[in-house]
Order: sequence, then structure tokens, then C-alpha cells
Amino acid sequence: MIDKAQLLSLQLNSTPKQTIKSMSATVKNAGSKEAINASALKAAKEFESSFLTTMLEQMWTGVSAEAPFGGGHAEKAYRSMVVGEYAKSITTAGGIGIADHVYREILSMQEGQR
Repeated sequence: MIDKAQLLSLQLNSTPKQTIKSMSATVKNAGSKEAINASALKAAKEFESSFLTTMLEQMWTGVSAEAPFGGGHAEKAYRSMVVGEYAKSITTAGGIGIADHVYREILSMQEGQR
């Protein structure tokens, strides 16, 4: 059986740790201006989704599931997946504005490197 520490370790290691600088370097290799813009927007939306996942996971801290169906490792894994999908849905629906700021920052970093 997997314990709580191992589950947390798997979750932390499965999400990529990205900075705006590393996203900017990835975008730089995209090619044409249109491809760079599309790649920058995708990276910005992924960043916002990752941020929202972290925030939504905190919302569920301390909330336990009711018997007879709640609890256990499967419930924790399912909750993690559901929270990730909530974050993706929020981002797809327009998000909370983080992606716009990150997108502009990536593009400004690209302009400075040229």
C-alpha cells in the first residue's frame, strides 16, 4: 500500500516545475512569429492551470469524505484528478487573468532576447 507521504511525493514529482524564464526558452525554439505566439499562449494557459490546481487542492485540505464510499487512497487520487480537471475547465473558460499576464511577460522576454 502507498502511504500519504509517498502519494504526496508522486503528485509533486508528476507536475512539472516551470518558471516564466524556462517557458520563454521553450517558446523561443518554436520558429515563426505565429508559432511563437501560439506556443506562448499555450504555456501561459498551462501555467495558469497549474496555479489553479494548487489553489483548488488547498481548498480541499481538511475535508474528509463521508462513509460508506469515502476515504482511502483511491478517493485521494480521484480528488486530485478532479481538481486538475476543474482547473483546466476554469482556464479554458477564461481563467482568472493569470494567463494573460504570463503571456505578455513571455512575449516581452522574447522581444528582449532578440
